[in-house]
Amino acid sequence: MSERIDNVRFGLLGTSLAAVIATHLGHLPAWFAALLFATIALRAVSRQRGAPTVPVWVRIPLAALLLAWITMSFGNVFGREPGSVLGCGLLALKLLETERVRDARVAVGFAAFVLMSALLFTQSLGFTALVCAVLILLVATLVALQPSSLDDRRPLRAEFRSAGLLMLAGLPLAAAAFLLVPRLGSPLWGAPGGDMLARTGLSETMAPGQITELLVSDAPALRASFDLRPPPPQQRYFRTMVLWDFDGTTWSRGWFLGYGFMEDAVRRGNGRGSTYSYEITLEPTDRRWLPSLDMPLDAPEGARLGADHVLFSRTQIAQPVRYRVRSATDYVLAPTLADGPRARALALPAGFNPRTRDLARQWRAEGRDDAAIVKATLDLFRASFTYTLQPPLLGRDSVDDFLFGTRAGFCEHYASAFVVMMRAAGIPARVVTGYQGGWWNESDAYLLVRQSDAHAWAEVWLGERGWVRVDPTAAVSPARIELGASVANAGEGWTGSSLLRDLRNRLDVMNRLWTEGIIRFDHLRQQGLLTPFGVADADPADLMLALAVAIALVLVAATVWAIRSAPRRRGDALDHAWRVLRARLARAGIEARDSEGPLDLLARARLHAPASASRLEPLVRHYVALRYGGDTDAERTRAFERAARGFRLPRARKQNEPATDAGVGPSSRQARE
Repeated sequence: MSERIDNVRFGLLGTSLAAVIATHLGHLPAWFAALLFATIALRAVSRQRGAPTVPVWVRIPLAALLLAWITMSFGNVFGREPGSVLGCGLLALKLLETERVRDARVAVGFAAFVLMSALLFTQSLGFTALVCAVLILLVATLVALQPSSLDDRRPLRAEFRSAGLLMLAGLPLAAAAFLLVPRLGSPLWGAPGGDMLARTGLSETMAPGQITELLVSDAPALRASFDLRPPPPQQRYFRTMVLWDFDGTTWSRGWFLGYGFMEDAVRRGNGRGSTYSYEITLEPTDRRWLPSLDMPLDAPEGARLGADHVLFSRTQIAQPVRYRVRSATDYVLAPTLADGPRARALALPAGFNPRTRDLARQWRAEGRDDAAIVKATLDLFRASFTYTLQPPLLGRDSVDDFLFGTRAGFCEHYASAFVVMMRAAGIPARVVTGYQGGWWNESDAYLLVRQSDAHAWAEVWLGERGWVRVDPTAAVSPARIELGASVANAGEGWTGSSLLRDLRNRLDVMNRLWTEGIIRFDHLRQQGLLTPFGVADADPADLMLALAVAIALVLVAATVWAIRSAPRRRGDALDHAWRVLRARLARAGIEARDSEGPLDLLARARLHAPASASRLEPLVRHYVALRYGGDTDAERTRAFERAARGFRLPRARKQNEPATDAGVGPSSRQARE
């Protein structure tokens, strides 16, 4: 029967399982994660007090309850989210029945599987480093469960040292497998559950306060590399979605604007240097929208240009994706507006925001044209409004409350109120969401746009000028547009630290290299991996052959290194310990002779170091009893090893050096003899 593990190793096992569950905290319900941690802690405490395992008639109903709850919450147990919840729950339940080494090893093996599943949600450099750290913890737990560790009761730091060495030894094989194991055209986890919940990024709706979490998020959204030069900060608008419909509270994209209503193609203006060619690497969003510099001129491969000139992919963005775009920052869009889009751009829900409607009608009655009403609204914002990420709550008539009451908010408040004012005055208008700004990395020549750069602005239709971008936030907080979100939002979130912000931006070069070299290493790049060896388009058979060769080379190199670096150890463990003791005596000036037995060596040591002979004699007689007396007790052998390693004598004095210890070295008379 498998041996029962002690409390120290059980605590290490519980810590390992808790660490694995912690890597899934981003998508576990908070109450469920707290329940799992409490279960692990209570099980560890009860075992310390000698309580037995939880009986099977309790564990089985708990497992059934877990399955029932997951099915009711997610609809099934398949997919990333329900699968991770199920795996974490079963880990905690496994600890309830773990008592012996066999159960503990099973728990560690399953924990490794659950740990790797966390990479299905994010593969960023920092998170991957965290997963590797937890993996070392699991390997250390597995090492601690080996028979040699259980018998020796070695300190846990030795287990972690062994785990680290094992991880390092496995890196060459892992690298070979990463490069050469044939890859699928798309990941297996790309399809299920993608439509249900986006990982991060902009939503297809906008309501006051909805994007606050994005504005204080440090996560990268995209990186843009320009062929020549980047646009100036005030032109770094990355168009993502156009929101047409307003229900009084929330803006939405509404019904699909079909290609039959396609707006006129972008007509570039006369501004010199207003066209940019660039490449974007977009982080996963589980959505289809592709941000592009306002205004995109064409659609990249695998994408479409929507009727309102937004780009969207044919598939969901479940992995980092790279695409090339051309955009014009000086343009004319739709100088003529069809009746259908015009009606949508003027629609307002009945019974909402009466004071805003009255003000717009008053301005129109005063004979102001469209441009004058736009200017009047911006002047109103500029005169008495403030920019803040913590605005007061708004009521049912949210625009009235904002314009005539709170007068404080951020981009989505200003964009929403501005568009409502324009429509109330009879000016076609719509909300555009995306990103504005970014941090330009001089050393690596790319623009880093974070989720905190999320932004909302407006477009108004002004006759022959077509759709014109108007950013009402710039009227209130010019620093938001010219200096970026990090400056405008300073002091309203943890991203406000300029020193920390600058350090994060500079370290993003590593994240970019990780994304380009590791995350985006797909089957197309793998097919060209063997090109330097004369294989232009490697198929799975070529890759498997190369993998076999790489594994053989790694194993041969590891074997040669192990043979050359292994200590030349003669005899058994007892002989090795005896040689250690003889080395200790040699450093004290008592060289052992080849023809000299242990007792003779002890007799000579009495003459050379009489002060230390009392400590040496039990060791020598212990060795004699083990080697020549037929005593083969393993525990006594290990005790002798420990005593031999701990035995110390003062070093022998050098030639012409005065003696400092009367008990060490021969006397003058003995030296003459």
